[in-house]
Amino acid sequence: MKTDWRLELAMLLVIAAMFAAAAAVWSVAPSEIPVHWNVSGEVDRYGGKFEGLLLLPLIALGLYLLLRYLPRIDPLRANYARFSGVYTAIRVALLLLMAAIYGVVIAWVLQNPIDMSRLMPAAIGALFVFLGSVLAKVKPNWFVGIRTPWTLSSTRSWERTHRLGGWLFLALGGLFLLTGILGLGSFGLAAFGVMVGVFVILVVYSYFAWRGDPEKQTPGASRRGDDV
Repeated sequence: MKTDWRLELAMLLVIAAMFAAAAAVWSVAPSEIPVHWNVSGEVDRYGGKFEGLLLLPLIALGLYLLLRYLPRIDPLRANYARFSGVYTAIRVALLLLMAAIYGVVIAWVLQNPIDMSRLMPAAIGALFVFLGSVLAKVKPNWFVGIRTPWTLSSTRSWERTHRLGGWLFLALGGLFLLTGILGLGSFGLAAFGVMVGVFVILVVYSYFAWRGDPEKQTPGASRRGDDV
């Protein structure tokens, strides 16, 4: 998989900006900073300066490094070249989501709080809409996508499950976006319940798609044509 160093540099600059923001507000930050919000957008846990200002940048850096080098140890690493653009876009989307959440923390420290009851559902919804639009393009691998014993053992199960997952993710993303835009905080729990239901549907569907594949293999076995 080829590396676009300009894009990699841009992602590293986003992470560097998060650390720079932490340094800029460290002296004026209170001793307790919000680190978790409930589904209604209310702060339900505070942390100290280190956790509040440095944890998210450290997680962002760790996630960047993890996703950057995971393909090298994937037994199906050759397949990444077949969806390299999508994989890179997923990495960027996740990093931007973390940066947006961190921006909320910095805004709170600067006494400009943002309504999380609207922002978080909208941000999660946008992420699901994006994932739904690209999910069908993800090729078999061990780390990205809908990975069940059956999708990893059947090309048919992988392709059909990801095609269905794409449509379901789009619908789920629209639901979360609607929740955030309309400020339906009380609807957040229902939306998360729907999300759990979507994942259950996909797991069950992957099994039936696998069962109907005449070329399926025993779950956990490497599929012919994908070995590296």
